[in-house]
Amino acid sequence: MEQRTILCLCASRPSVIKLTNPSCGRHDFMEDFRQRLTQHLHKTLPSGAARCGDFDLNPDLRSQSSHGGPLVSAAVLVPLVERADEIYMLLTRRSDDLPSHAGQVSFPGGKAHEDDMDATATALRETHEEVGIQPSLVSVIGFLDRYETRTGFSILPVVGMIDPSFSLKIDGREVAEVFEVPVSFLMNPANHQRHSIEYEGTRRFYYAISYKDYYIWGATAGMLKSMYDTLYEL
Repeated sequence: MEQRTILCLCASRPSVIKLTNPSCGRHDFMEDFRQRLTQHLHKTLPSGAARCGDFDLNPDLRSQSSHGGPLVSAAVLVPLVERADEIYMLLTRRSDDLPSHAGQVSFPGGKAHEDDMDATATALRETHEEVGIQPSLVSVIGFLDRYETRTGFSILPVVGMIDPSFSLKIDGREVAEVFEVPVSFLMNPANHQRHSIEYEGTRRFYYAISYKDYYIWGATAGMLKSMYDTLYEL
């Protein structure tokens, strides 16, 4: 029988508390967020091994990982769109018919192809294939640290601003829906949780964020936590 526990992660820095206080105003948050993106993201593709991942909360499980051999290169787009009232992040809910991670919330993205020029090309190609957003409508701002999953992927999150004029053409074989979440919600540490579950006799921990009826967890929540750490904690 599965047993799940929930631990809330609390903010500890006064500057973050001030920033995420609604009384600061949307305009102040948006301006501050834009500046942090410019100042703290990697400007070039980060090299070397992943600096964060599923094993951050489960270091003892690395030796039990079922994956062997080199990590598989992958990339996702962290898609931002600025509207009049807020900067939003686009997320997808995967199709319920997929053989793995069905129904889970994720960034658009996937495995690198041999003819992809680099990780940016992978992220933009996959985004176009999955949800129909043209690469020409994406302005890449920078990159987060690579993220390693326990299933053997090294994922590079590519952060980009999307022209609000974009239109969607969803590939229903991969994506069930696309939805937007205010960045001020995702970057508020009060909404970051650490959950655990008993699986195959071992307690495993993972990050999670609940927004309306959506449950964001696993690698996607881990990358959002990495984004928060990069912009506000480092």
